Amino acid sequence: MATHHHHSHDGHDHDHDHDHDELDLEKTGSATAENSGSGFGGLKEYGPVAVSLVLLLGGVLLDQYATTWFRDPWRFVWYLVAYLPVGWPVLRRAVLNILKGNVFTEFFLMGVATIGAFAIREYPEGVAVMVFYTVGELFQDAAVLRARRSIKALLDVRPDTVTVFREGKAVPTKAAQVNVGEVIQVKPGEKVGLDGKLRSETGSFDTAALTGESVPRTISKGEDVLAGMINRQTLVEMEVTTLYQDSKLSRILKLVQEATGRKAQTQEFIARFARIYTPIICALALAITLVPALFVADYQFRDWLYRGLVFLVIGCPCALVISIPLGYFGGIGAGSRHGILFKGSVFLDLITQVKTVVMDKTGTLTQGVFKVQEVNAQGITRQELTQLTAALESKSTHPVATAILAYADLKEPLLSAEQVEEIPGHGLKGTVSGKTVLAGNARLLQKFGVSFDEALTAIPFTVVLVAVDGKFAGYFTIADEEKADAAETVQQLHALGLKTVMLSGDKAVVVQAVSQKLGVEAVGDLLPEDKVRQVERLKQELAPTPKAKLAFVGDGVNDAPVVALADVGIAMGGLGSDATIETADVVIQTDQPSKIVTAIKIGRATRQIVWQNISLSLAVKAIVLLLGAGGIATMWEAVFADVGVALLAILNAVRVQNLKF
Repeated sequence: MATHHHHSHDGHDHDHDHDHDELDLEKTGSATAENSGSGFGGLKEYGPVAVSLVLLLGGVLLDQYATTWFRDPWRFVWYLVAYLPVGWPVLRRAVLNILKGNVFTEFFLMGVATIGAFAIREYPEGVAVMVFYTVGELFQDAAVLRARRSIKALLDVRPDTVTVFREGKAVPTKAAQVNVGEVIQVKPGEKVGLDGKLRSETGSFDTAALTGESVPRTISKGEDVLAGMINRQTLVEMEVTTLYQDSKLSRILKLVQEATGRKAQTQEFIARFARIYTPIICALALAITLVPALFVADYQFRDWLYRGLVFLVIGCPCALVISIPLGYFGGIGAGSRHGILFKGSVFLDLITQVKTVVMDKTGTLTQGVFKVQEVNAQGITRQELTQLTAALESKSTHPVATAILAYADLKEPLLSAEQVEEIPGHGLKGTVSGKTVLAGNARLLQKFGVSFDEALTAIPFTVVLVAVDGKFAGYFTIADEEKADAAETVQQLHALGLKTVMLSGDKAVVVQAVSQKLGVEAVGDLLPEDKVRQVERLKQELAPTPKAKLAFVGDGVNDAPVVALADVGIAMGGLGSDATIETADVVIQTDQPSKIVTAIKIGRATRQIVWQNISLSLAVKAIVLLLGAGGIATMWEAVFADVGVALLAILNAVRVQNLKF
């Protein structure tokens, strides 16, 4: 286990190179990957390009103005010195790949093209191809690094040191060295470094880092406090419950690190495409060079070789290979900026094909917090009804009991209840101030033979019926409130042309009431296994439509099986249940249903940008390839077309991160 911890704690740097490779698909890194660990901007990276560029410009000037003495072998040596700083790393990579059995890489294309240019004494052009190719690579590295940094900065907000009580003293200690069970102190305005349980009476915390919303949350003694939350008001103490590398935030970070490795179909397609495309380009270049000898009268080998080399330079698939993964990377970055975690570019693709969105009710569309809506007393005062019921409910931990207590709390101190028994599936029975009190559902009152108005069972809320000394005394209606943006979410999903269905374990009347309010299809009274059956049924309905996908959004532990079954499983809440977050493909950290719509829009925008890049690079390539084969385009134009398209594609891909959704 120890080695694992070490890795996940320091893992970011190792991951950098690994992800870099993921990102560059077939390139096994990029021209600067060897030293990309140092970040973008080291001398190691710019130095060689600068040297080559200065020598190249110097050589071009000498060619113009010093024609008398600047000839071979001087000219050859000068340009060779200019070529090596940028050319050597690329040639080395080409050879290493050939040794691995991977002949047709873009390093090979660039190597052949530039060595060929030297062979026909077009030295400046050979150097230029390498210089601009390397510049393109540097740009790409910068873009990748920026995307990676912005994702990491958004997520890794933990302080490195925390204040621990050891032998009665508060000692600042590295968070990674604190053990479970130790007590740490968090000052007002300070970030919490580790997950733990609060030991102080209460504390107010800002959860923006975990949920994207800076709504203060009040946490009471014994409740969980998560790393990344900010303590707002008073000095608090907490007992550490998980190690630094196992905290919720570390897990989310690790998921993002892994996300860049799960490739989308488009990415896989481009990788396969490059494998077939590159050898074809090489074969065509060879044909352009040799075939004309058969039917061109004044065949000049040098001219046709030049055309073949131009063709190779233009044919290099840089723009495609760079910009596609970068587009997806941008999408993942844009998601995390909105508090949405995509666990891989493949899910950015899948979410664009979703046709049906199935949502759980409690915790997804509603807040999962119950509130007393109305109190109706018969034969006793409302105050007395409230006091008697609250006294009884104070012995229960059920969410309904909590709601009644919260309501009574505003009134008087509690009376005390004796001999309280909880009757499962029915409610509570006990003695309060000498009276026998029953509080629960219709089944409870029927069981004890108390008559009441049957119409009460049809109320579309949770109803708690109360009887005092065998007589019906009134009822409380309790409801779970919809989330502020729930209705708007359903409207927007419909506007995007998607079907919405709500599933719930709640009683059917309650579910129907919510579904009418929100305008969503609904099924109630479901056990977890029934939810699975409903999702299977909805998937069957989609079966005739090719590529139509189903997304399920849930937050509870019992949602994990359904989340796994859906094509796209979406977990609600960076603070939702661990099991669901583990199995989900997309995690919405803010708990806002409207982010489902944002996630779909980010997916669609990413897809658009990726396809723009594919069509842009292929169109420009096709035009310049024809010109090159016809001998109209020179190698200079080939280089600028190639690097130009690559840069446009990179800039377009980076754009996703800054779009407003």
